[in-house]
Amino acid sequence: MVRTLPSGAVDSALVSHNTLGEPPRSLTAGFPAAADRLRASRARLAARALELAIADDPDIRARLDDVALRNLLLDTEVLLERLALCVAGGDSHWLAEFADQSATVFRRRKVAMDDVIAACEGLRSAVRGVLSDEEMVPATNALDAAVAVFRRTRGIAGDARKRNKLVTDIYKGI
Repeated sequence: MVRTLPSGAVDSALVSHNTLGEPPRSLTAGFPAAADRLRASRARLAARALELAIADDPDIRARLDDVALRNLLLDTEVLLERLALCVAGGDSHWLAEFADQSATVFRRRKVAMDDVIAACEGLRSAVRGVLSDEEMVPATNALDAAVAVFRRTRGIAGDARKRNKLVTDIYKGI
């Protein structure tokens, strides 16, 4: 249903915005106060998440040098900021889209997707001290969506993960 307004502009009753088709995502539909708490302790939570990831897989420290670990810590802070957006809006869109867009950056830096997934799992454990059970629901959904994206991009050629030597030799024909 298209109607013409007195000013000459065209208005459509079917969509809220004629060029986009849907309204912008809300940042108050979820838990904005919880998102503020996450942002307030972002550096501490990111460091704790990386500590938990390294405790779960000590080989991360062997695979990455100090500069790469510092970069992963900064990336974990960005993941936490995106997680705060997801908690505030009650929608996993921001973290899943960031995961999809940042996978190539991690590949260029030679960071295995498994290490980024470990950082996401560390975030899941670290934010439990800041969020209530009800506030953890959108956070868990967002982290699950991001991990699914990282797992999907993990199979693309060029990932820095360690491969099975026997399977590699079979494909080479040795």
